[in-house]
Amino acid sequence: MTNSERYKRAFSALHASGEFMEVKTMNKTKKRYIPRLAAVCAAAVLIFALAATAYAADLGGIRRTVQVWIHGDQTNAVLDIQGGEYTLAYTDSQGQAQERGGGGIAIEPDGTERHLTEAEIVEHLDMPEVEYGADGSVTVWWRGRGLDITDSFEDGVCYVMLTDGGETKYVTVKYEHGYAFSDTAYISPDTFDGG
Repeated sequence: MTNSERYKRAFSALHASGEFMEVKTMNKTKKRYIPRLAAVCAAAVLIFALAATAYAADLGGIRRTVQVWIHGDQTNAVLDIQGGEYTLAYTDSQGQAQERGGGGIAIEPDGTERHLTEAEIVEHLDMPEVEYGADGSVTVWWRGRGLDITDSFEDGVCYVMLTDGGETKYVTVKYEHGYAFSDTAYISPDTFDGG
C-alpha cells in the first residue's frame, strides 16, 4: 500500500461541509492575486523612485528663484544650474530681460576637482562686482551699494575695503585688467590678470 492510499483511507471517513470548502476556495483565489498585485505595485514604485533619483542626480539640474544684488538693486532672478554651469535670468531696472552665466570647479585639498554646489554658486553671485561705464567711470557694486572709484587708481591699481554689517571684503582692482577680493586682506595685483 502506498502513502497516497493510506492517506485516502485514513481521511475517507471525514467529510467537510460545503461552506468550509467554499471559504477555502476563496482564500486560494485571493492568495494568487495579492502577491501579483503587490509585486506590480512595488515595481511601479521602484521605477518611479529611480526616475526621480536620476532626474535629481543632475539630468534635470536645479532651477529656482533667488534674490541677488545687481547694480545696487535686490533683484528676483531665475537660477538654472546644469552640471556645474549656471545661468541667471532677470529683468534689469529698465525692464529689459538680461542673462548672465558662468560656472566653475572647486579643487579639494586632495587635488580632486568637482563642480561647484548650488550654495557656492549663490555665494559667488553675492560677491562684489566691478563695472566700467562708457564714460570711463569705474564702480564697485556690492549688495545694495555702488562706490565710484574712478579717481582712486594709482598706477592702474585701486584698493577698496567694503563693509556690510559684520562682513568685510578687501577688493583689489586693476584698471581694465580684472579684480580680486578676499575676506582677510588685499590680494596682490601681481597675482591675477583678468584682461
